[in-house]
Amino acid sequence: MSSVSAVIMAAGQGTRMKSAIPKVLHPVAGKPMVWYMSALARRIADSAVAIVVGHGAEQVRDYLHQEEATLAPFFVVEQTQQLGTGHAVQQAQSVVLSDKEPVADHCLILNGDTPLLTEATVRALLDYHDSSQATVTILTTILEHPQGYGRVVRGAESQVLNIVEDRDASESEKSIQEVNVGTYIVNTNFLFESLETLKPQNVQGEYYLTDIIGMAVSQKLRVSALVTTDTNETIGINNREHLALAEQEMRKRVCRIWMQNGVTLLDPNRTSIDADVVIGRDSVLYPDVRLEGRTTIGEDCVVRSHTRITNSILGDRVQVLECCVFNEAEIDQEVNIGPFAHLRPGVKIRARAKVGNFVELKQAELGEGSKANHLSYLGNTIIGRNVNIGAGTITCNYDGYRKAQTVIEDEVFIGSDTQLIAPIRVGRGAIIAAGTTLTQDVPPEALGISRPVQLNKEGAAKRKRDSRNRRSSDSTSNVSGQNNQAEDSSFHKDEL
Repeated sequence: MSSVSAVIMAAGQGTRMKSAIPKVLHPVAGKPMVWYMSALARRIADSAVAIVVGHGAEQVRDYLHQEEATLAPFFVVEQTQQLGTGHAVQQAQSVVLSDKEPVADHCLILNGDTPLLTEATVRALLDYHDSSQATVTILTTILEHPQGYGRVVRGAESQVLNIVEDRDASESEKSIQEVNVGTYIVNTNFLFESLETLKPQNVQGEYYLTDIIGMAVSQKLRVSALVTTDTNETIGINNREHLALAEQEMRKRVCRIWMQNGVTLLDPNRTSIDADVVIGRDSVLYPDVRLEGRTTIGEDCVVRSHTRITNSILGDRVQVLECCVFNEAEIDQEVNIGPFAHLRPGVKIRARAKVGNFVELKQAELGEGSKANHLSYLGNTIIGRNVNIGAGTITCNYDGYRKAQTVIEDEVFIGSDTQLIAPIRVGRGAIIAAGTTLTQDVPPEALGISRPVQLNKEGAAKRKRDSRNRRSSDSTSNVSGQNNQAEDSSFHKDEL
């Protein structure tokens, strides 16, 4: 195949989406539609890639520049008025031509709203274009209900003669089931020479890219069409229903890829994996797991049901139990977490540590081999190695104006129901007694304790029960009732 440039049409408003978000920025499996098409173009083209933006141009442009690391090099050009597909491609002329000479022999034209289109299909289209020595080659498919799509009109020996848009088609043309899906490979010189003479000869007053087919035929140039049987990958997304169908199909593909690469999904139909997620082999995902964003799961991990992990990194042999939520967390190897654990941004869990039931961490580091097993909140906290965090421990990191840090050094034992009022440091090897509220630093190897001295009143419980029994049985006079109340009040005052 000769050299190839690419143009992606991403300027449409997408009115049927009924959204303030430009259509091509709506996500499919966690990535905007335009990302899929831009990445595909970059893999195929060996020359310039132009992305034509229009509606919501600044939003689309900003997103594309955020993704330069994976999509560059590319050029963004703007179609300030949406005057049709032919007009859109014409805006890329400054990128695809240099001093009026093509930067590549052929130009691949893609729609920005067909994220299911595969590299294999596009390469097949390029090969067919090359082998048939065509000037224009289009990708088509067969639809049982082709309403809304341009019909492919063929002549003798199935030669492509024209493409008629649905709104301009006659009754006989509307019965044609072969439709144009908006993917083309065109000789670059012919493409822009034709676009210069294009006229809006249709009811919409738009410049149709499809009109170049008739121009090529009139010049006795060859027009080829490759029919794909997989209609899923060729259909553009025009409304929320299409978006939902694309989401389902893309997630099936993602799940299939990971199963082929050694990951066990116990129920792929109930597992949601975003396109940027990476999973190590021999890991197991239970039903109703969601892996989102740029999450990485190591090898031989287990993630159980109803867990959501976003933009997080898990090392090898991590066990995640049911109903956990992670966001921007970093977890080393051989860590056990859950059930019902919440790891918020800035959390680092070191090797062989454990985070148990109903434990929440934010901007916190739990050291190697340390444990926070039950009912705790640890925020703005650095915890050393082999530390035990007792049930009900809270780091009180916020005073209503600012947040302060708690530092717990190696081999500390924190008893249950402890409050640590930050800023505070607990020295290496210290023990904090259960029920303690710490307001001062604790030296290494010290015992920290701050709670009232326990007082036992002998017989007080029996006297209280006896007093209540007498009140309930003696209801014969108001005087008696008043005596009972006085006796009970004396009990509370003296005994407690």
